[in-house]
Amino acid sequence: MTSSLETDPAAGDLLPTTRRALLHRVAVGQSQGRAPSLVGAVARDGHLVWEGGRGSLDGHPPDAATQFRIGSITKTFTAVLVMRLRDEGLLDLADPLEKHLPGTGAGELTLAQLLAHSSGLRAEPPGAWWERVPGTLRPKIPDILGDEPLLHPAGRRHHYSNPGYALLGAVVEQLRGKPWAQALREEVLVPLSLGRTTAEPVAPRAEGWAVHPWADAMLPEPPQDLGVMAPAGQLWSTARDLCRFGGFLLRGDDRVLSAETVAEMRRPSAPPEPDDWAGGYGLGLQLAQRGRLSLLGHTGSLPGFLACLWANAEEGLVGVALANATSGPAIGGIAADLVTLVADAEPRLPEPWRPMEAFDQGLLEIAGQWYWGTNAYGLKLVSDGGVELYPLSGNGRGSRFVVEEGGGGEGGRPAVDPSRRGLDGYYAGETLRVVRRADGSVSHLDLGTFVLTRQPYDPVDVVPGGVDAEGWR
Repeated sequence: MTSSLETDPAAGDLLPTTRRALLHRVAVGQSQGRAPSLVGAVARDGHLVWEGGRGSLDGHPPDAATQFRIGSITKTFTAVLVMRLRDEGLLDLADPLEKHLPGTGAGELTLAQLLAHSSGLRAEPPGAWWERVPGTLRPKIPDILGDEPLLHPAGRRHHYSNPGYALLGAVVEQLRGKPWAQALREEVLVPLSLGRTTAEPVAPRAEGWAVHPWADAMLPEPPQDLGVMAPAGQLWSTARDLCRFGGFLLRGDDRVLSAETVAEMRRPSAPPEPDDWAGGYGLGLQLAQRGRLSLLGHTGSLPGFLACLWANAEEGLVGVALANATSGPAIGGIAADLVTLVADAEPRLPEPWRPMEAFDQGLLEIAGQWYWGTNAYGLKLVSDGGVELYPLSGNGRGSRFVVEEGGGGEGGRPAVDPSRRGLDGYYAGETLRVVRRADGSVSHLDLGTFVLTRQPYDPVDVVPGGVDAEGWR
């Protein structure tokens, strides 16, 4: 699958009322947040459907082609490079850092822990505020770790770490034999046509500013090259490029990462903090819940700039907000509102129902009602060739199942009953198989050792522990 971004009104233009609501949200964010300028953009299913800017850059508002510094959104790009190395077999996420980057003093940490910010490393490198001083002050990896880099036991909690992503960038350089920025450009930016995403600013671009908290006055924030910390926050980009990148995070692009790998990045890999159960972290991606919508993406900040990208897979939406202020606008909330405004006003139309293309009458004998103990479940055959198992009442565990590769005929079972693998929910990765009697009739379903029968506690010998001989009473 490939990723693209086009402005195509015929493919997904928004209603005037929706466009007005989006502009209003950006205008309120810029005004109340006291940002010199703020730009927002929304893409849907690979098409840029709206952009708008407020404030002034050289006498005019910014647009979706104006560069801003994006700070920690850079981390997601670095994570993509690491996942490419994994998919090529050059590393395993369970590898200790020492295997690829010896002598750091933090070599027992795994690459997965670094990606998910569960390594226990401190949040910031030692010394002066690293975002406002030249990276040349910390020229080597030991300079960003210090003498005691670990604050928490590895793998036990989520603790955001900027040095952790500098280590991942160093792994990329070690295995690719080239600078991180060069690998990023060749392997990600060029294939995805992110021509306005760069390690150094390229005009037209916003200047970074600090706004006085008690006066309508501004102070310039000079940009710094972050040196070895670059993989944690160096990049500049535009709202248009980030909308395209957000679409890639939803659909994948076989030239960079498959849809299966970006889906892996989106799955929670670190637990949320106790006061933030509506959030989480995957592999290089922040996760959040906004009403009915599950969001994925990343926030970013560096002195003079704020940035956020949020995307929602169900609606195919990407929202981006960028500002050139050190603080002020609630940039994460603005980007999330851009997504939810479109999702609420113009929800995606469901795909039309279609019957199964190839229908096997024999499969009907496994469709219908089943019981796990006294819990009633429905098993439905669906048009993509899979099956859905779902509880018929109360709370229960449901999943979708697809035929496993090479899953038919095992243990003497007929090939008509291939084993099926769970795709989601409690039974993700577990196996569902049909068990038949000697005469060929269906006896029961085996779901990861759980037995499902046609009647609750069917008086046959398949129920683990047996069934009382006197039956129900």
